[in-house]
Amino acid sequence: MKRMITPLAAGLIASAACHAAQPAVPLPTNRVVLVHGFLETGTSFKVMHKRLEARGADCLAPKLRPNDGRGGLDKLAARLKAEIDGHFGPKERISIVAFSMGGLVSRYYLQELGGADRCETFITISSPHHGTNAAWLYPSKGAVQMRPGSGFLEQLARSESKLDKIRVASFRTPLDLIILPTESSVWDRAENRSYLVALHPMMLTTRSVLDDVEQRLFPEPGAAP
Repeated sequence: MKRMITPLAAGLIASAACHAAQPAVPLPTNRVVLVHGFLETGTSFKVMHKRLEARGADCLAPKLRPNDGRGGLDKLAARLKAEIDGHFGPKERISIVAFSMGGLVSRYYLQELGGADRCETFITISSPHHGTNAAWLYPSKGAVQMRPGSGFLEQLARSESKLDKIRVASFRTPLDLIILPTESSVWDRAENRSYLVALHPMMLTTRSVLDDVEQRLFPEPGAAP
């Protein structure tokens, strides 16, 4: 005698088969790289670093030297790649949060050194995507590369389509005295966010900025990507 399959059982079987055929939605990576800015060593990320680790993140905050960019931002990007590969391996998925000059160093790593293939989320904070006039005050090669209209910035503009598969955000303060003009942090490739923060370095300690970074790195279930 043949067993009868009830409509309910058939539905459950079909549903299970359907779910089995669908790939699992990838969880956000907990590997976060914090890339410091000009004349810094990464200590400016102290507050953010602590908060992200409390959320279970494995944070890497490499010290990129020379930190005045005298060898060029492209050389710092190569050092960044070596630090990331050494800490996480060459293929593991990562996210990057970069401050000021670190945003341009990170872009070179992502766009020119293959980093975009492994990056999920890229957040820049007060980075001079279109250069800063403050860079005219310092003579290093890296400072020259950060001046508006530099060949380095033009190269990044030509290859930024390599970021198409990455979630990108750019944070700025309209009161910035280092990124001049402050609109240089507005980047068409990114979701742009503006916070009324008094000083350039305070962008890394302001609670609203830190909350926004965390929400992007660790989105709540069901939240829009």
